[in-house]
Amino acid sequence: MSVVDSYRRRGKKPKPFPVSPPQTVSVGDGELTTYTYGRDVYEDMLAAIEGAEKQILFETYIWKGDEVGGRFKAALAAAARRGVEVYCVYDGFANLVVSPGFKHFPPGMRVLRYPVYAAGLKFWDVKRYGRDHRKILVVDDEVAFVGGFNVGTPYATEWRDTHVRVTGPEVWDLKRAFADFWNLNRRHRLGRSERPLLLETASEWEPRVRIHRNVPRLWVFPIRNMYLEAISRATKNVWLTTAYFIPDADFVDALCLAARRGVDVRILLPLKSNHVVADWLSRGYYSQLLEAGVRVLRYRDAMVHAKTATIDGSWTTVGTANIDRLSLSGNYEINIEVIDEGFAEVMENIFATDQTNALELTLGEWEARDLHRKFTEAVLAPLRPLL
Repeated sequence: MSVVDSYRRRGKKPKPFPVSPPQTVSVGDGELTTYTYGRDVYEDMLAAIEGAEKQILFETYIWKGDEVGGRFKAALAAAARRGVEVYCVYDGFANLVVSPGFKHFPPGMRVLRYPVYAAGLKFWDVKRYGRDHRKILVVDDEVAFVGGFNVGTPYATEWRDTHVRVTGPEVWDLKRAFADFWNLNRRHRLGRSERPLLLETASEWEPRVRIHRNVPRLWVFPIRNMYLEAISRATKNVWLTTAYFIPDADFVDALCLAARRGVDVRILLPLKSNHVVADWLSRGYYSQLLEAGVRVLRYRDAMVHAKTATIDGSWTTVGTANIDRLSLSGNYEINIEVIDEGFAEVMENIFATDQTNALELTLGEWEARDLHRKFTEAVLAPLRPLL
């Protein structure tokens, strides 16, 4: 399947795609800024790192050893040299192809490589097989970033993703999320344990913004429940963007039931993603969705990697969790949930912009698909519970 993915990308040059500029909305005592273009969010993340005075918490799934990845590494190393506490986490499996030399870090940086195989001798313990799919940056208790962007040059200009910059009380929630992961997974080195990351807790609480995190080691998966509850409450619209759409039966039923009761349900996903298997598996749900009245929009000319949804002009989520079983009931993930009309309006406008670059799939078009597509859907159907 990797060979097929490589073949599909061969000789293809990146094409421009519409993006929305960064937009800031005040929510309670903080602000939320949306980013839909990698170059924009990278510049602001690097500026925050370069201005750090006390502490930086940086976590990513993919950290490429290219120009952009090198800029982040250099900025973090420079912060450590000037006395800033720098903690970094990256996923070992996601970065197997990254040069070993890039993964050598200065002594001042505390780096946790989440292992390729984390179960150890407990190979039967499924709770230890989740990947660290989160993307978080927290600087000085003042500002944080969370969303779908990995760190690497292709994501700066070639992928359509969504990230959020956060200020206010929610920064502490993201900081706690990082610290809990660090303390749960810190490795033993040279006969001693990596020291725990101890944090004071803030008392502020913003009821309109919540941070949800999946923690497979604790068998905690709130993001799926967050989605299902919001969809079941929908009365006007459900606009959902995801890179990979391989949901469970309950999730599909929730979307279909919403559409049948008159809710405008739209799912925006890649016309061709970077994983051909995910594309083939996604198509197995199209008949059921289209027959129920769900609109399927396929984003063209670029990989849409965003994980967002907005409902009824008041509810929104942005984060790292795709609508698939690996994200919703397997991996370490983190999403921000916002109940605010101003932020929902921004996200609806972003969705509308994305829709201008999408092809809508009709039921007639889908029913007329060729035999080899039907064959691949049927053959891969048994794999859905595993992905």
